[in-house]
Amino acid sequence: MVPEAPARSNTERARKAPVPPPTFHPSLWGGFFLTYQPPTAPQRACMEGKAEVLREEVRKMVNSTQELPKLLDLIMTLQRLGLDIYYENEINELLHRVYKSDYNKENLHLVSLRFYLLRANGYDVSADVFLRFKGDEGKFMFDNTRSILSLYNAAYLRTHGEQVLDEAIIFTTRHLEGVLQQSSPLANEISLALEAPLFRRARIVEMRSYIHIYDNGATKNEAILEFAKLNFNLLQLLYCEELNNITLWWKELHEESKLGFSRDRIVEMYFWMNGACYEPQYYNSRIILTKMTAFMTVLDDIFDTYGTTEESMQLAKAINRWDESATELLPSYIKGFYLYLLNTFHSFENELGLGKSHHVHYLKEALKRLVQAYTEELKWRDGNYVPKTLEEHLRVSARSSGGFTLASTSLFVGVGGIATTNTFEWILNYPQLFKTFDMFVRFSNDIVSSQREQTGDHYASTIQCYMEEHGVMVQDAREKIKDLVEDSWKDMVRHCIAPTEQQQPLAVPRTVVNFARTVNNMYKRGDAFTSSHEIKEMITLLYVEPIA
Repeated sequence: MVPEAPARSNTERARKAPVPPPTFHPSLWGGFFLTYQPPTAPQRACMEGKAEVLREEVRKMVNSTQELPKLLDLIMTLQRLGLDIYYENEINELLHRVYKSDYNKENLHLVSLRFYLLRANGYDVSADVFLRFKGDEGKFMFDNTRSILSLYNAAYLRTHGEQVLDEAIIFTTRHLEGVLQQSSPLANEISLALEAPLFRRARIVEMRSYIHIYDNGATKNEAILEFAKLNFNLLQLLYCEELNNITLWWKELHEESKLGFSRDRIVEMYFWMNGACYEPQYYNSRIILTKMTAFMTVLDDIFDTYGTTEESMQLAKAINRWDESATELLPSYIKGFYLYLLNTFHSFENELGLGKSHHVHYLKEALKRLVQAYTEELKWRDGNYVPKTLEEHLRVSARSSGGFTLASTSLFVGVGGIATTNTFEWILNYPQLFKTFDMFVRFSNDIVSSQREQTGDHYASTIQCYMEEHGVMVQDAREKIKDLVEDSWKDMVRHCIAPTEQQQPLAVPRTVVNFARTVNNMYKRGDAFTSSHEIKEMITLLYVEPIA
């Protein structure tokens, strides 16, 4: 999932010594989070006490709301504000009741909201409920802009072959774009939706954005609003403590490894992983995932940019051996990094505890497989080899995307509560769900990464490969790859509402979708990881500025 650094030419790779690093901009944060000062214990206890009172007040609302439209609105509000994690059992029971209950099938907003919530939570409901709203020439009948916005968001929970949802997306997009040209009380929501449909937004980002929207809404509930603000501020305290921890670790890695050439993006790495698992109980998971992302970034920078071919292959052999004695294979400037890698993975065993320390084996295997894919790409690049077909390309480039590495790691370290050996072995066998996700990450990366579209000495992207296979121009190839991104989303949604692969827990595809949301968030305007000014404002809102 880590965007590739600009690749070096074969001439540079043939050099016996490293070349100067490319001009990545320095960290935007430096040691900012090293100076973080948490509130005093009494201050924090006061916040937690107020939050507990409000949590129970909202629980009474959840348990007492009976009318279906109000119930759907309440569930949607709690999910968008990130408060649903405190009422999982109650919401699951309510959704089952919604699924079994009759409803007004003539109300487009209600039908759309019901469809969205049920599909997003694993219910396989039919898209045929929207056929009654179809008019002539691809138009849909609607009462107001809210209905159209609800239909727009619902339609993005489409799977393959659902033509009515495909048509709904075309129609609602055109209509909402027109609404934005006028004055509308829903302008902020429409703008967010056109940038990223609701189902594709990272939960932590949506939480922060929606608190402001809800605060300015006419139907807000003061208890829910106050609880949302307090909950966010308490989460922010936890995240800042984690950032303090991870920034210190990153500083030590740089001091011991002397890897000044690598992209200094530890805060952005944490932000990325935080988007995939924001719940407070996943403290260790976020820390381990961020460290894994950091190692992947350094490895990518060595293989793609800084190391010679010989040095990169030596590093791959050392990682495959996974032993301190393998330092004899390495050039001096990589030895410190390699030893720090081994030591950090050893520390993971302590962090996970006795019952889960054996899970680290799966983390090692995931990283080894990523490095193997890096070496295969390097052979292609050194031989100026362009795969003959997109299918051949993806056999290597999908695995080198890093998507599987991070999504599987999150499950191995506890996200979703998955802890069975059978599930872990199934994941390592690389089932279709993870292949789909890897392809999604590769396509998303290549669309925004102009460097990878260059010909000549550089490794060919999926866009260039498609151009050569089908004899089309770059814009046509880019549009095809965008279509394949949409196909990947359809596949992932299908896995969420009908998990068929060995009846694995629903938490597995949901976790993969959460990572897909973070990819969508990081790539929607370009490579926001390598050029991170794009996400500085959002990081500030999440970790620096509490909500008043």
